[in-house]
Amino acid sequence: MKHLQTQESLRILDIGPTSSTNINYITSLGHSIYMASVVDEASKPEWLTPAKEGEEPIFDVDRFLESNLNFSGRVFDVVIFWDTADYLPEPLIAPVLSRIHKVLQPGGLMLAFFHQTTSPETFFCRYHLTDTDVVEMQRAGNYPLLNVFNNRKIENLFSEFSNYRFFLAKDSLREVIITR
Repeated sequence: MKHLQTQESLRILDIGPTSSTNINYITSLGHSIYMASVVDEASKPEWLTPAKEGEEPIFDVDRFLESNLNFSGRVFDVVIFWDTADYLPEPLIAPVLSRIHKVLQPGGLMLAFFHQTTSPETFFCRYHLTDTDVVEMQRAGNYPLLNVFNNRKIENLFSEFSNYRFFLAKDSLREVIITR
């Protein structure tokens, strides 16, 4: 929040369910925002290639990235990734983060949340930025929690990036600030 409030004209990529609250808040600070909600798209069967006999279908990662994370040459200063990695099918996680690395300016920041448990109270949320240190959560769908990452796995996910810092958040979440 300090970064958003002290910088001017940032280009922000919000990768989560569309939030009019976030759009209004970010644009009121003088920044531009681009939305990309990939969890809903990733849950659709159309991204699976037909399976050969006796094999599992394969996720068409390249087609998914081209359709959902093609930013037409845009680059971003900040990426808000929320808890997206926890809900993505495994074949998409590394390619999505690699795409984000490519479109995030050197020195750019990313905020990501990670669930620490598979508790029955864990559900997919839309997160809303506020003027305070509190991020509001609103249930946003019935997507299954597909991944729970330990700290070492999170470090590996962001190995392309230059730095990351872990923080404990409320509601069994870990907050990670990543720098490209």
